[in-house]
Amino acid sequence: MYDMLFQPMKIGQVELKNRISMAPMGLSGLVTSEGGFTPRGVGYFVERAKNDVGLLITGCAKVEHEVEPFVMPSQPNPTFNPAHFIQTSIEMTERIHTYGCKIFLQMTFGFGRVVHPGTALKTPVSPSPVPNFWDPSIMCRELSTEEIEYLINQFAKAAVIARESGFDGIEVHAVHEGYLLDQFTLPIFNQRTDKYGGSPENLLRAPIELIQQTKALAGVDFPVMLRYGLKSYMKGFHQGILPGEEVVEIGRDTTEGLAIAPLLEKAGYDAFNADGGVYDSWYWAHPPMYMQEGTYLHLTRELKKVVAVPVIAAGKLGNPDLAEKALQEQWVDGISLGRPLLADPQWAKKVRSRQTDRIRPCIGCHEACLKRIARCKPLSCAVNPVTGRETEYAFKKTDDPKSVYIIGGGISGMEAARISALRGHKVSLYESTGALGGHVLEGSRTDFKEDDRRLLEWYEREMDILKIEVTMGVTADASFVRSLKPDILFIATGSKPVIPPIPGMNTGEERVFTTRQALLGEKTVGEKVIIIGGGLVGCEMAYWLSGTGRQVTLLEKLPALMTLGDVPYPNKMMLLELLEQKKISAFTNVSVKAFFSEGVRLEDGRDFQADSIILATGYRPENSLYKELYPSLNNMYLIGDALQSINIKHAIWSAYEVASGV
Repeated sequence: MYDMLFQPMKIGQVELKNRISMAPMGLSGLVTSEGGFTPRGVGYFVERAKNDVGLLITGCAKVEHEVEPFVMPSQPNPTFNPAHFIQTSIEMTERIHTYGCKIFLQMTFGFGRVVHPGTALKTPVSPSPVPNFWDPSIMCRELSTEEIEYLINQFAKAAVIARESGFDGIEVHAVHEGYLLDQFTLPIFNQRTDKYGGSPENLLRAPIELIQQTKALAGVDFPVMLRYGLKSYMKGFHQGILPGEEVVEIGRDTTEGLAIAPLLEKAGYDAFNADGGVYDSWYWAHPPMYMQEGTYLHLTRELKKVVAVPVIAAGKLGNPDLAEKALQEQWVDGISLGRPLLADPQWAKKVRSRQTDRIRPCIGCHEACLKRIARCKPLSCAVNPVTGRETEYAFKKTDDPKSVYIIGGGISGMEAARISALRGHKVSLYESTGALGGHVLEGSRTDFKEDDRRLLEWYEREMDILKIEVTMGVTADASFVRSLKPDILFIATGSKPVIPPIPGMNTGEERVFTTRQALLGEKTVGEKVIIIGGGLVGCEMAYWLSGTGRQVTLLEKLPALMTLGDVPYPNKMMLLELLEQKKISAFTNVSVKAFFSEGVRLEDGRDFQADSIILATGYRPENSLYKELYPSLNNMYLIGDALQSINIKHAIWSAYEVASGV
């Protein structure tokens, strides 16, 4: 069934045992202050190698520390302290090779206009003076011709060090995502008049000279793959092009991308790791849950028609059936998995053994990967807390099995049950409703939350395999819990909606909804809808309802939508643009004064009419049972939303932390 996934392939002269690679991702928390790999970094990559991944591609390594110096530790850097880099890398590459896996070091030409000011130690650079992406008040300094030549030479030197360190090849970061090398190829960022600007040939000079010098120094037999963005999906600065949107591309369009690729192949690149998007359309480069599966396959199947070297692609390919189909249909030569291998490092092993139903899915949230990397926090995964700390944070079997009782069958309660059972405890879980999942159950009902539904199905399946005793429809009060006489007790009673004290509001009315009632269809939502609350939940609700033909109005008391909750940037960017595309009326800096028979009245005197009013005003912990039991019960732990109502990541992480340690 998955024969193509496990066929060998070659990049240059290096043979891979299968067509599954790990996509490059940031290495925050996995790097030393001298630019090498920490033991955590070694363990992180080895864990994927031993589970049947054919090729590992590291996150990007810097090749210099003069022109664009970064705070350390931030990224690997072969030239910063070559001896240290070799020493910390060789252990990793030797261990990885033991499993028949290959590893490429991704190396970056630089960040340019997209460098975060908090990361750079000097004024950001670019081919030409352009505003910094994150802080437009900062103007990037134009690189001199000599500095560009220096960067190219440093790249080639770093490739030599990478080869000496045991890496099987390198990936060039990148003529993609609007990073520095990409900025040289895009006229909107490159207005130079020297040999690195102006004509189409000069726009490609930097990536072509880079591959030529790298091959000359590191050897023609040392594979060099290019991270390549076929299309920018950029209609303006900080403005992306949504799927299906017909507007003028101001970056690189598909026609240009297909014309450039053969020139780069001729220059010496051995493969293309293809994608789309730039920072101004970041949801393409880092597709959230609102983006379609196989995000770049429509681009790669065209790329394959114009180049002879292998084409690899990532982009929401965690569904093994789709990955296999992409190979069978010759849309790609290899698939690359980023976040799916954070969520489940055993993805390849489970596919090969036909246990695809046991793959823990990525949910596209970006909460513990991209968001943490952007803030220099250690890389991890919302649904897999062990990611990035595989050695020291893995749970251990208990030597003293106990009876563990869990009150609440939401995502946190199920994670606590799973880990407790895996450790060897006898586990019983009680849920007051007729279904497991808590707020994730309602939140997964929208069409763009399919992966959330997969996650719930995965938890239920794992709990069944582990023979966890689940009792539904039991409202556990203090007396009932005491009667259980638990050795260990987890209180995972979740959270309940915040109901604002607005005059005239009656939650018992048919026209007034909680988000749960709307999502689960407990009441019928009318055609004209007001949503009170413009956080993530309210905005997703608005987008979903507008897709069903409803007329939706969003009311938010803060100055902007999704102000609270720190929503990851690509997710927020795409959702806001989708709301605009759907022409959803959104009003900020407004407060509801009162309800009346036909709608709501604002503090400023304006009236809004609606058939249905949905309260998306947040949640507060439901911890009354815990408070009642706390004085009299030991070994009791409050987890998930009942501890603090934040998101899925917090629910899973809090449960794992406690269950793995008690």
